[in-house]
Amino acid sequence: MNGKQTARRKRKESSGASRPAWRVILSWELKELWIGGKALILIILFSILLSIMSWLLATNSELNLIPRKEMIFLTLQATIAVGLFISLIIGADSISGERERVTFEGLLLTPASHRQIILGKFFAAISGWPVAFAITIPYLILLSQSNAKIVLNSLLWSFTVGSILILGFTGFAMLVSTGTNSNRTSLFVSLAIYILCLLPTQFPGSAQAGLAGQFIKKINPMEATNQFLEKVIVNNRTPQEMAIWLWAPILFFGFTFLILFWYAGRVLPFDAGRLWMQRVPRRRVTILALLICLVVILGSAPVRALGMRALDAGTSLRISTDIAYKTIKTGDTVVFNTTVTNNSKEDSPQMFVAMNIIDLAKNGDPVDPEDWSPVRTQAVGPLVVGQSSTQSWTIHAILDGDYMVYLVLIPEPNDPQSTSQPVVSSGIHMTVMPFTSLNPGDVLPLALGMPIGLTVLMFVLLWTRNRSINIGRPPSTVENLST
Repeated sequence: MNGKQTARRKRKESSGASRPAWRVILSWELKELWIGGKALILIILFSILLSIMSWLLATNSELNLIPRKEMIFLTLQATIAVGLFISLIIGADSISGERERVTFEGLLLTPASHRQIILGKFFAAISGWPVAFAITIPYLILLSQSNAKIVLNSLLWSFTVGSILILGFTGFAMLVSTGTNSNRTSLFVSLAIYILCLLPTQFPGSAQAGLAGQFIKKINPMEATNQFLEKVIVNNRTPQEMAIWLWAPILFFGFTFLILFWYAGRVLPFDAGRLWMQRVPRRRVTILALLICLVVILGSAPVRALGMRALDAGTSLRISTDIAYKTIKTGDTVVFNTTVTNNSKEDSPQMFVAMNIIDLAKNGDPVDPEDWSPVRTQAVGPLVVGQSSTQSWTIHAILDGDYMVYLVLIPEPNDPQSTSQPVVSSGIHMTVMPFTSLNPGDVLPLALGMPIGLTVLMFVLLWTRNRSINIGRPPSTVENLST
């Protein structure tokens, strides 16, 4: 019995000693990035940015009452952009940095294959993304006011789509890094592509309209990802309806992953100039050209519009509210209901209720209801004679002042040549008093605690690393691979 246990233990030791080469490279790269402090410093800077952004969203009177879903979307958009930036920097340094530091030759002399080297460095480059995403979760919980349904739906789709986008850009950065000898060149090219993809997201709405604007948005992986998340998280659109926006990030990821591991992973010379001197078979060039054409065609496919059924107009409709006035403070939320009743002698058509707000203190200037409420219009189905329908509304007071809220009921016209008579509800007089809180939504402890905690963790890791160096230098990657 003891002999069997001894043999089993020897087999385990021998199997543990012969780890795959990519795992050895990955473990060493993770130690250099995280214990060495390079990646941790970027994460600390991200936590500071996230804390400032969350505090501003919760305190600034003009941003405070952006709907919760939009606040979550803005936070996730920043998380994906920063996570992409971190992975891009690490990926651009993966191969060209080794060449510039004159450590790449020793890595090529190890038993590890070229694909194993790239695979280990690829996983290390994307290691910052799950850490950055995990840091974002408590901020989302605070901003959503512990709304589990909104948080879970947002986390699910943002992590899925964000991972696809970051995998694609990291593969692209590593592809650029394998083709250059200078770390400065690979960083410049990778960041230039990153900025080119980021710039269209900052264009005004008028510039993004039309065929050209839609074409650019659909073929840009970063903008397509933002469009998908915004429609699903903020506008409650179904993922199936918005699936067309996923083509660009998915195809970009598949395209870069294929080139990185199919061609560059097979030919990884010590000098990057030899990579471009390799003769590429015509068959591979043809396949890559077809993939590029597929990306362009799928990205420019038009989105089909949903048709609307014409209904007969109705008469004697009534809309009422359950409150007439309200005095609140900036930052408060008002929930009220409207009731639509069909008092006519025939069934009503399809109807729509729209909310409007005017500023009484400024001579009735209109107020953009999009900044005050997550839902501005609601559809009301056809009502039979005497039937009623109730709608719930939420208003977030973002500015102090004297306001009047009213709702308009609009029956759908019978045909393009006819019209209908809107019905207006009684007004809701809303007086908003100024109020400022230094800790809105209890976000301040997290905004201060997260960067401080990560900074303390970094110093602990650096102290542990320096202590281990003084005791004895750990073996290098080349020595690990050789053993």
